[in-house]
Amino acid sequence: QVQLVESGGGLVQAGGSLRLSCTASGRTFSSIGSSAAMGWFRQAPGKEREFVAAIRWSSAFTYYGDSVKGRFAISIDNAKNTMYLQMSSLKPEDTAIYYCAVRRSGGYSDNDAAYDYWGKGTQVTVSS
Repeated sequence: QVQLVESGGGLVQAGGSLRLSCTASGRTFSSIGSSAAMGWFRQAPGKEREFVAAIRWSSAFTYYGDSVKGRFAISIDNAKNTMYLQMSSLKPEDTAIYYCAVRRSGGYSDNDAAYDYWGKGTQVTVSS
């Protein structure tokens, strides 16, 4: 089992930045598997959960949803067993609960049903 805890959410003005963290316990990212992937999703009120970004642990390849390309950056610190989402140039439409997730095998996916472990989420609110 892998337990995930997100942190770093909050209230920020449009144009500002935030860094979200997702710390794993129970297993290290490196022990999950060479084809494991870690991702961030978000869900705004009344909307479906949306893919934000993902990273392959073994190769560090990164993938982004169209709405965040060029503004968000995903990364992993294996020594800390922590994944990050650096968010810049934030817009009011980025307001949502942000969730981190781990997929045990199969590599990257933008489908939330493909992920096996989920955190409880952290709220990000961007004011105009």
